[in-house]
This record gives sequence, C-alpha cells and structure tokens, in this order.
Amino acid sequence: MNLRQRLAGFAERESHRPDHGRAWRCMIAFMAPLLLALTGHLGLEVTFAAIAAQNIAMVDVRGAYAMRLTLLVAMAAILAGAAGFGGLMGHPLAAALLATVIVAACTGLWRHLSSDYGPSLAISSSLLFFIALAVPGGAAAAGHHAIAALIGGLWGAVLQVALWPINAQHPLRRAVSDAWLAAGALFAALNTADEPGGPPRSGRIAAGESGLRTELDRAYAVLGSASPRSPVVTRLEDLNLAGARLAMRVMALNTTLETLSADPAFAGLEVGFQPLLTALSNTARTVALAVVSRQPAHFATAEVRLRRLDSLLRALQAKVAAQAGESPSETQLVQVLKQLEDYLPVVGDTLRATVDRAGERTAFSLELFDMQNLRLRPLAAALNLSRHVDRALLRFTLRIAVLTVIAVALLKFHPLPHAYWLPFTLVVVLQPDYGSTRKRAAQRLLGTLAGSILASLTLWLHLPFAAIMALTAAMTFCFGFMAKRNYGVAVIFVTLFVVLLTEANGPVTIGLTLERLATTTAGGLLALLAAAVFWPVWERDLFPRILARALRANRDYLTLLIDRLRRGGPYDRDVTAAKRSAEAAAGAVFSSIGRMAGDPRNRQDRIEMAAALANGNQRLMRIANLLALHLDPTAPLPSPGLAEFSKRASASLGAIAAAIEEKNPDPSLLAGEGAALDALRLPRPADGSPRLSWVVSQLQRAGTELGAMLLAARDIAP
Repeated sequence: MNLRQRLAGFAERESHRPDHGRAWRCMIAFMAPLLLALTGHLGLEVTFAAIAAQNIAMVDVRGAYAMRLTLLVAMAAILAGAAGFGGLMGHPLAAALLATVIVAACTGLWRHLSSDYGPSLAISSSLLFFIALAVPGGAAAAGHHAIAALIGGLWGAVLQVALWPINAQHPLRRAVSDAWLAAGALFAALNTADEPGGPPRSGRIAAGESGLRTELDRAYAVLGSASPRSPVVTRLEDLNLAGARLAMRVMALNTTLETLSADPAFAGLEVGFQPLLTALSNTARTVALAVVSRQPAHFATAEVRLRRLDSLLRALQAKVAAQAGESPSETQLVQVLKQLEDYLPVVGDTLRATVDRAGERTAFSLELFDMQNLRLRPLAAALNLSRHVDRALLRFTLRIAVLTVIAVALLKFHPLPHAYWLPFTLVVVLQPDYGSTRKRAAQRLLGTLAGSILASLTLWLHLPFAAIMALTAAMTFCFGFMAKRNYGVAVIFVTLFVVLLTEANGPVTIGLTLERLATTTAGGLLALLAAAVFWPVWERDLFPRILARALRANRDYLTLLIDRLRRGGPYDRDVTAAKRSAEAAAGAVFSSIGRMAGDPRNRQDRIEMAAALANGNQRLMRIANLLALHLDPTAPLPSPGLAEFSKRASASLGAIAAAIEEKNPDPSLLAGEGAALDALRLPRPADGSPRLSWVVSQLQRAGTELGAMLLAARDIAP
C-alpha cells in the first residue's frame, strides 16, 4: 500500500469524526474576540467573551436542529448568568460563600440533567464564576461580565449554526453513523490477537461491546426525541437496528469460532476468517461514512464492500462444509455464516433507503426540515427531568460545595493574582468516585507541569507578538482536537495557550507558571483527600446492586429466549428490549469494576472474584445471543428439557443476584441450586434434529457457566 492509499484510507476513517471540526470551532471562537479586543475593535472583557465562546463552540451537540439551537442558547445564558453572579456576589465574604454554595449546587444539577453536556457546562460556568469572583465586582462590573459572556456564548453558537447548512451531516444521521462506527471498532477488536504488554483481546472485545451498546442507545434516544416525526427518522431507526442485528450475528460467529478453536481439525480453517472480520470492519465504517455524507461515491463503496462480504461468506460456508465434521458446533458455524449472508441485503436496502431519500433533499429549507419547531420541548426531551437524584451525585455535590467554599474563603483572606485556579481545579478534578478523581488529578497535574514548562521556555525566546498569537491559536486548536481523545494531553495545550495569553504582554517570569502549578497541585490533592475521607463513595459498596441488576436482566433475557424457542416465538421488540437491557447492565458491571480498580487497595477486596463472575455473566449473555438467532415462529421446539433448564437457570441467576445483595447470604441455597443444576439432564432429540441438537449443546455450555457462577458467588457474596 503506497503513501497515497494510506492517506486516502486515513482521510476516509477520519472524515466523519468530530475532532477536526471541534478543533477549528475552538480556535476560531477563542481567537476572534481575542484579536478584536487587542486591536481595539471589541469593547468587551475579552476573558469572559473568549472563554464562553470557546466552551460553547466545543460542544458536540447531538439530535434535531431545534434541540441543538435551544441547548446552545440555554448554555450561553447559563454562562452569562454565572459570570454576572460572580461579579455581583464578590463582596462581602458571606455573599461570596453563599454564591459559591449555589454554584456548587448547580454543578450537581447540570450533571443530573444531562450526562452528555452537564459536566462540561458545570466546569465552564464555574470557571467564569470564579474569575468574576476574584476581580473587583459590583453591579456595573457584573453587568459587563454577563454581557461579555453572553455575546461570547452566542458567538460560539453562531459558529455551530453556520456549519449546519454546509456540513455534510444531518444531526440525526450523525447518531446512527456513530453506532455503525462503534460496530466497526468491535469487529476490528474481534480480528486481533493478544499482544505482549497490550490489553488482552477479551478486554478489547468487552470495551467494543460496551461502546457499541452506548452508541446504539444514544442513537435510539436521539431519534426518539426527533420532532416532528418523518419517514427519514423511521428509516434511520431501521438502519440503527440493522447495525445492532448485524453486530449480534457477528458476535454469534465469534462465539462459535471460540467454541471450535480447541478442535485441531479446525486450526486450518480459523485463519481463513481473518479477511471476513477485516471486511466486516471496513464495511461498517463505510456505512457510517455513507449515512452522514450521502455522497453517491460513498454509497457505491458500501455496496461494493457488501458484495465482497457476500462472496467471502459463501466461500467460507463451502470451505467449512467441505473440511469440517458433523458436530453441532460445526453445523452451527455454517448456519451462522448463512444467516450473516442472508442479512447483508437487509443492510444494503436499509442504507439505500436513507441515502436515496437524503439525496432528494437538496434545498436549504428541506435540509433543515425540523428548524420550524423552535419550542423548548425538544430540549426537554434530551434532559433527565426525573425527580430521583442519585445518592452518589448528592454526596458529590456536597463535597464540591464544602471544598469550594473553603477554597474561596482561603483566597479571600490570602488573595493571589489568579486566585480562581484553586477552586476551579477542585471542580475539574473532583469526580463522583475516587478512582476517576485520582485519574483526573494525575492527568491535570502532569499536564499542567509539562505545559507550564514548555510555555515558559517559549516566552524566554522573546518571540514577536504575532508569533505568540499564532502559537496561541495553534495550541487552542490542539486543545480542541485532543479534548475528547486524551484529556492528559489536552491539559498540556490548554496550559500552553493560557500561559502564552496571560504572560505575552508582561515581563518574562515563571511566577504565574509556578502559581498556577501550585494552585493546581493543591486543588488536586484536596480533591483526592476529599474523595477519600469526605463522604466517600466506594465502588465496592455500589457493585453488588449493579451486578445483581445485570444478573436479573440476563435471567429475563435467557428465559424469554428459551420460551420463544419452545413455543415458536419471533425475534420481536420484546426480545430486542430484553437484549438491550441485558447488554446495558453487563456494560455497567464492567464499568463498575474499572472504577473499583481505581479505588485504594484496601477497598478492592475480592475484585478478581467480582471480575470472574462478571465475565461468566457476559459469556452467558453471548450464549443467549446465539440462541436468539434460532428463533423461528414457524418451528417450535417443544422439548421438556428446555422448560426444565429455563426453570433451573432462572432460579440459579436469581439466587446469585440475591446472594450478592444480601449481607448474610445462606451458602446452602447456592449449593442447592448448584446441585439441582448438576442433576439436570438435557435429552438428545430422538429425531436427530440439527437445530435442536445445537440448541441443547448451547444450553449445556450455559449450564457449565451457571455452575461456575454459583461457585464464584459463594466466594464473592459479602
């Protein structure tokens, strides 16, 4: 592959990622008010205007245009309110402390209302509040702060809106594209082997599954909130569902391959599946590109890739049938390949429906078909308006309030030139759980240190002012590009452009750099201390409930599938909903284990046992996904063994979930369920039905996993 082909491939992979657009918006939003102010063409407080513009321009808003617009305007108004509130309540000390408590409460509120946009809004509004609190205030100054922040925020919103008519993506299409891109990442993870020093293949696959489920659920939510409904929305929902069902079939293929991997006769066939997995990954990424670009060339490429997939699948079916034996697993492999082949036309037809429909809409007014609806209802649909607030979030909000009040009080008694960095660092670093707080503190401290040193070295070169501004713009661009990819690297760039901006017109000194490093270090250490001793939320206390929820969701999914197999039920919305629930709950379990790994070691007891039980639940869910492929409303499997296994599996998973949640579980109950499961015999079909034989073999595998999980539960139960 030559350099040109590599660049073309890189451009294809990166063309629909948001990092480039976010970086350009970040740089233009920040630099425009800065340059206008420096040249005397902008009579605003440039700090508030530039920071507000940058933060609004960096928001990756998803959903319909009406929701995007109302969200951006609402965020700009909140930033303006925070800046004005800080200027108004700066004096006396009691007023400043009361205002700090209110802003801290709002940080929790923003997080509760939206997990996507709330954290960034909480951080940016807190920064403007603390800056306004640290400078001379009063009613007049507060008004200036608020107006500057509002104009800057609206400028950032204008940058976002200006791209909508010309950017080759529809807001609803983007959500579906991200789901297909996640599917491509999962397929790529299946096609990798364990590497020395790298993450294990199983970990990459689990991360890929979790990422796919997150993007699928996000796309469902975005499409569900679209108003008014249109045929385009329905077709995008179909394409999103097609991606989910294709991924389920590919994961079923992977599970079948893992079952056969121990068979020496299969060793010669295994390597032949690598081109198929590569083609699946490339096809998913091409579909992601085609759905947002709607360009005929991209759609044609997707069709070519689908045809290549069809050829590979038919070739592999013939090869397996010719070289494999007659075991149920080998027969199932051929059937899974055939189901994948049969599903490819569904993907092609669904994609064609969305692309053809989009190609007909070339006029500006039709492209923005939902701009006519500017009510706030679309915004409300994107928010969490539940009255139930998570206890961990409440404790986090209380910690933020107490810590920022202490920091503001200290800085009022011992003012520093840039006093706002201490409370601001607390807001940035402190997270609801200890593990995330520790990770964020390390990233911010190391990034600040590296960025401060590089900025000081740059200033000691005495570069011309124009060069300093060019470097500031470049660092702003890099910050926007890396913000979602690597937070630790992004901190280096934000430190660079802040130090360049604040010290460019003054004498070359490391005073500001040392001050910011000191306050950042102090804020990070205070956040770590608070997360560890001040109403701490240890993941091991939350884990039993999370794991029990996943076990029960898997129980419901498995028993529903077995019932449909027995009675001849279809793969309908109920099965899809049960599968989504089980996968989402399993993803939450692995996220919880990851957070537990970040807790102190004395809070990680039995984490390996917890991981073993979580992996058993994951494998059981994959077996259930294999069973789902054999649902057929016209061909029931009325075997008494299926009903008995469903009863025993349901009881076992329920007993494990109850034991995990109870403080003093009865080990004899788990032992009794294990004995009943061991005594269960699944009869082989008398008529030699390949389908029933394969179902029975998968249930036997599930029985082994359940037995192991019962034993693990006796060790992990508190």
